[in-house]
Order: sequence, then C-alpha cells, then structure tokens
Amino acid sequence: MFCMLAVDMAATGKNIERLRKNAGITVRELQEMFGFRTPQAIYKWQRGAALPTVDNLVVLSAALQVKIDDILVVGKTA
Repeated sequence: MFCMLAVDMAATGKNIERLRKNAGITVRELQEMFGFRTPQAIYKWQRGAALPTVDNLVVLSAALQVKIDDILVVGKTA
C-alpha cells in the first residue's frame, strides 16, 4: 500500500503556538513582524485552520529561531 505524506494542520498549529510561547513572543508581536492589520491569520495558523505561506514560514522560522522543519508536523495519509 502506498502512503503519502501530508502536513498535519492541527498538530502544526499547536506546534506554532508552543514555539511562539517558548520564544516569549505574543500574537500581537508576530502580527507586527508580519505587518498584518489583524492577528486573525496567526490565530488560524494556531488553530490549524490554515497554514502559513512559504514566505511566511521563512519569516516565522526566523522570528521563532527554529528551522522550518521544526514548525511543520508531517504525517502519513492513507
């Protein structure tokens, strides 16, 4: 049976929140770093309702001082 890999959005969201808190960065601070008018995108990432774009992953990894691979949680799908 062939298994594909996919980003686990819910686990990645929890990971983003955990990494943000460990870095001592607030949602408001991230919002300002990205230049977002509202924090809604960040909350969507943390809930697993959306994923950051590749460009935003680069900025997020720099802000959190981790590799992109440390942000994304990948799992197998059937």
